[in-house]
Amino acid sequence: MHNVVFVLGPPGSGKGTICAKIQENLNYVHLSAGDLLRAERQREGSEFGALIESHIKNGSIVPVEITCSLLENAMKACGDAKGFLVDGFPRNEDNLQGWNKQMDGKALVQFVLFLSCPVSICIERCLNRGQGRTDDNEESLKKRVETYNQQTFPIIEHFEKSGLVREVKSERPVDVVYADVEKVFDAANKK
Repeated sequence: MHNVVFVLGPPGSGKGTICAKIQENLNYVHLSAGDLLRAERQREGSEFGALIESHIKNGSIVPVEITCSLLENAMKACGDAKGFLVDGFPRNEDNLQGWNKQMDGKALVQFVLFLSCPVSICIERCLNRGQGRTDDNEESLKKRVETYNQQTFPIIEHFEKSGLVREVKSERPVDVVYADVEKVFDAANKK
């Protein structure tokens, strides 16, 4: 069974940056739902490419079956990893139900790393990160933040009720944020 840490937070909260540091230092494999979807969108002959493109441009959520399949395949491809950081997923109730249905008995959620950050800072970060992402423009960002507030934040609240959320304030410098994240992982791995 795969150990999984869901990494959630608003767009621009530092999920990718922190996951890269965790992967480098703690030997977890970083799986970005967004990166997997973007790669699938560009894959030659993908039956889902146009559908994924449409959802990404509109700031809406890709059907859960597609995302879960991409995540599951990526986990299988990594073999015996210590654990997986699933970045940016689940993003809504449908994602959560789809994950529970498809990954039951295949993955154990250790905890949810919630990178909290004021929206104004998140938007500024996204507009300044210069990755050339089609969804890093002001119009898409407003939709993504709205989607996050309406659909993803309730998922964080759901996991909070189960005592699985570990919140780290991510508006601070990366090294400070990462030091707190490392403490969260140390505590989780001592259990």
